[in-house]
Amino acid sequence: MDHVEVSGLRIAYERRGSGPAVVLLHGFVGDGGSTWSPQLEDLSADFTVVAWDAPGAGRSADPPATFRSPDYADCLAAFVAALGLGRPHVLGLSSGGVFALELAGRHPDVVRSLVLAGGYAGWAGSLGPAAAEQRLQFCLHAAHLPPGEFVDALLPSMFADPSAGYAAEFGASMRGFSPAGFRSMARSCAEADLRHVLGGLGVPTLVLHGEHDVRARRAVADALHDGIPGSRLVVLPGAGHVSSLEAPRQFTREVRDFLATVPAD
Repeated sequence: MDHVEVSGLRIAYERRGSGPAVVLLHGFVGDGGSTWSPQLEDLSADFTVVAWDAPGAGRSADPPATFRSPDYADCLAAFVAALGLGRPHVLGLSSGGVFALELAGRHPDVVRSLVLAGGYAGWAGSLGPAAAEQRLQFCLHAAHLPPGEFVDALLPSMFADPSAGYAAEFGASMRGFSPAGFRSMARSCAEADLRHVLGGLGVPTLVLHGEHDVRARRAVADALHDGIPGSRLVVLPGAGHVSSLEAPRQFTREVRDFLATVPAD
């Protein structure tokens, strides 16, 4: 695990491999290593793969309480520059997809291509204000729970089979959550409405949807696909929200096939 100072915050990350850069953005629970372990191993054979711990997650510092999705995107742009990654492919899962879209909207020259897995145009943008507020209040309550109860409250919605071994391992990583960091990410997702960004995206985009995802349901993926010009939608059979772990072989194969179609800089 390495660290870099970005925007006044200590950001932890894992970096493996060599070749074109791929930046992996985890969701609002877990961290880079726990979310992306299969992809870090597989993609690093051909790419420079970097999985960050977002501010407030894993071993990264907590951001200010006022941190929102534009701040995460600006921090991410500075992170890419600090590591000398040039113009990377950006792969975001769940809230990582929110930050990826915000990055593409605010810093379009930073992003070479996008993969949005179980992503949203913000909760407000994809679920509507009322549902976003309801989900936010649930998360703010969960942030006060002891680690075991926090995992019990959120883990069942993350996987089609929450009893599987990979789900238990992911749940173990969730126990180390930062309440302040989790609140910042939840508020960022709840307030964000990035529908205005979709139509202006000028980079190749892949939308991945887990067939049994109950957090970002099929209608959310369809709306992203319909709103992003030239995007491709792939449904991963049998997978839930954290499809990078629940269907790792197909997930990584679809990412590889997609990246092979992206023109070189």
